[in-house]
Amino acid sequence: MTDVFSTTDESVTELSELVARAQAAPLQFGPIYDRYIQPVYRYIYSRVMNPVEADDLVAQTFLSALEALPRYRDKGHFSAWLFSIARSKLMDHFRKHKREVAYERDLENGERVDLLGDLIQSQEVAQLATLIRELDEDKKELLRLRYVAGLSYAEMGALLKKKEDTVKKAVYRLLERLHRQMEADNA
Repeated sequence: MTDVFSTTDESVTELSELVARAQAAPLQFGPIYDRYIQPVYRYIYSRVMNPVEADDLVAQTFLSALEALPRYRDKGHFSAWLFSIARSKLMDHFRKHKREVAYERDLENGERVDLLGDLIQSQEVAQLATLIRELDEDKKELLRLRYVAGLSYAEMGALLKKKEDTVKKAVYRLLERLHRQMEADNA
């Protein structure tokens, strides 16, 4: 299985060719959709935590991408462009519904939220999930883009309008901070 976000020259060229074909003939959008449907769904679902809402937002994202594709200018960051559309759809969704991310809302209501506990029953994972929930939204977004959406640092930089190195350092610092907090809590 090939990595969706691989940055080899061959994969960039292949993606550029897919985009060019889809721009020339919208019916050729299928391979792009197939390539990105899972990462976009995972990213959106991680924000809304509702499969029906996630499906709707993914459909809106790809419809908007298809409609905007003739205006897309290939700069080697198609993933960043696509995920900027997904982020925009999410922000519209949250503004419209005037609500917070589902798991944060549930925490405020006192309901037990165990995002990973059903899959892995380790104390460390529960502790890490708690630390992540306590992060501000910008830091959570860095983690979502890197580990849920699977974007490269270059793609994240293009999406967030920051230098690749700045994004990479921010992620590494955040991971180091989480690691130190985990060690301190377990000491």
